[in-house]
Amino acid sequence: MAGRPIDARGWIFEVEDHAAPDTWLRIGKLKSWNVNPGENEETADTTTFDSEGHYEQDVMQRGATLSLEGLYAATSGTQDPGQAYIDDVWAYRLGEESRGRMRYRHTSQTTWAVWECTVTPGEAGGETNDKTSWAATFTRCGAPTSAAVTVPAGFTTLAATDTQGDKTLAAADTKGGTK
Repeated sequence: MAGRPIDARGWIFEVEDHAAPDTWLRIGKLKSWNVNPGENEETADTTTFDSEGHYEQDVMQRGATLSLEGLYAATSGTQDPGQAYIDDVWAYRLGEESRGRMRYRHTSQTTWAVWECTVTPGEAGGETNDKTSWAATFTRCGAPTSAAVTVPAGFTTLAATDTQGDKTLAAADTKGGTK
């Protein structure tokens, strides 16, 4: 039996706080995302007379980008933590410091895709009756890695929940509740 399609809104995207390793900040209020696994790919033409008129190539470099678009999110003047980290901290780092880590997964998955990457802030704007837009593009540096989704101390299971319109990961405690 073929699997069912998964919803695009069920993806979670987080950035790591450079000042506090293994502290991940969720990026909120997203409306769309796109991953391009062929971005920055480079090939070498290997066509010879032996190819008998057929093109041949070898991939010499792999790359990828991930673009996020959403709404600028702020409550009482405090911007969404993930958006604020990208806009106010990561966007100003240069050279070796320009690299950081981001991770993403679907709520139905038990493994994070983890990238060492750079980030390029996107355009923001809007018109008279619009909400302000927000965007960022991550460019992967090196090969991707993965990490298991872990259960926080004191909890027994993980469950995807919808809290006030934000897709978040909640952990069910030993009494069956969520935190």
